[in-house]
Amino acid sequence: MSDQASQAVPSPDDGQIATLLGRGSEFSGKLTFEGTVRIDGRFSGEIFSEGTLVVGEGAQISADIEVKKLLVKGVVEGNLTAQESIEIHTPARVRGKLTCPELEIQKGVHFDGSCEMSEKPAKEPQELKKKPKKEPKKEPKKDPTPKEPTSKESTGG
Repeated sequence: MSDQASQAVPSPDDGQIATLLGRGSEFSGKLTFEGTVRIDGRFSGEIFSEGTLVVGEGAQISADIEVKKLLVKGVVEGNLTAQESIEIHTPARVRGKLTCPELEIQKGVHFDGSCEMSEKPAKEPQELKKKPKKEPKKEPKKDPTPKEPTSKESTGG
């Protein structure tokens, strides 16, 4: 692995991580956070944040994830949405749909899924910005052909 790739994924010892779910920990539910969180254990559920999520090499995650930035070295399955970027580093295994404006997949990564990218940042995490969608009103279709008189109307009886 290159020095650049190993530096890209913060470790619990470098002071950048606000919260850590370490190896051997297991959590199920909904996780929301600020700053940077690193998961090295098992997690299942939902993750929402305007911060950075780091999935460590030993992590196993099954969740829908919506964050600002996502860095993956572990195993992740689910719908992954990032406002800024998703980086997937060796030896990661990712399965699901990725949605982000910027994507980096390192050589040696196993990725099974689809990716949707645009020049614009992905939407804000839904949980943090719940706004009901308005559906456009549907107008009835007009029939462009004129109605022909029936036989009773034309004969008068």
